[in-house]
Amino acid sequence: MKLSIGIVGLPNVGKSTLFTALTKKKVDVSNYPFATIDPNIGIVEVPDDRLSQLNSVYKAPKVVPTVIEFVDIAGLVRGAHKGEGLGNKFLSHIREVDVICQVVRGFSDADVTHVSGKVDPQSDIETINTELIFADLATVSSRMKDIESKAKSGDKESLKSLSVFKKIQKLLDQGEMLSQAGLSRDELLVIYDVHLLTIKPMMYILNVDEQEAGQPVADRLVISAKVESELSELSSTEAVEYLRTLNLESSGLDRLIAAAYDQLGLITFFTAGPTEVHAWAIERDSTAPQAGGKIHSDFEERFIRAEVIRWQEVVEFGGESGAREKGKIRIEGKEYIVQDGDVIYFRI
Repeated sequence: MKLSIGIVGLPNVGKSTLFTALTKKKVDVSNYPFATIDPNIGIVEVPDDRLSQLNSVYKAPKVVPTVIEFVDIAGLVRGAHKGEGLGNKFLSHIREVDVICQVVRGFSDADVTHVSGKVDPQSDIETINTELIFADLATVSSRMKDIESKAKSGDKESLKSLSVFKKIQKLLDQGEMLSQAGLSRDELLVIYDVHLLTIKPMMYILNVDEQEAGQPVADRLVISAKVESELSELSSTEAVEYLRTLNLESSGLDRLIAAAYDQLGLITFFTAGPTEVHAWAIERDSTAPQAGGKIHSDFEERFIRAEVIRWQEVVEFGGESGAREKGKIRIEGKEYIVQDGDVIYFRI
């Protein structure tokens, strides 16, 4: 599965600078509001050292990592739902992302204007959340008009859906983020296809000055867009050394990816052989047939068994045959719960 992250924030908080650094894709990062109008989209490979270690055994001509899609949209301002700034129409570009990542400003630079006149990360978050709520209210109101006509005819499914949407509308009117509203599974299924923004997992990046990049802040991922920009220009060896001088163990991109995987409950399994070494992202607690379905529907529908090896044992014993000789291959059935780092050979 491809993970997608929508990047939102006020103008001039470093959104596009961070996007450029994370994706190494040049975009307009000019110092004025609304430099980003059309969405910027970039695909990033998920760094995973296990892939290279597995391929040191197989020496396959093709190595396929999992990927993340970043979508960077125009900056929002307070009152965007009323048409302030460029309005909130750009939120439509992130309706189908898996995670929304809010970038808020924590850096101090007198040459970069703040749209609100002061640096206040919590205020930035409240402004963005408010605009997301208003955008969802508009979506819910539009959908309710469609449902109400069917409900008047007595259609049971429409009456049920209308009841759920009225509840959702009330929650949003009260300023609640739907992700925090404790909605039931059945209610979530009713509203699933409208792709509401406030139901999505939310992450917060505090974009700080270079010297503060290693300082933890509760509930926020502390990243310096400036540091990430500099890292994107360095070789891997130089990048490691630079991170060490800042007392950082990993880049902001690595930490962002790890946080996103954690938010969505994702793990990685591998398929490996002489032609290809491939990483696959799946939801935690997926069964072996469900994991196979990520490769091809036949792997789930015609599943017989899975031969499973830990990736470390593949490396240690020189591949599948070596692991088999050491008795390290496990035969698992349909109920097996795939673990992070499994190397799986599917039998169908």
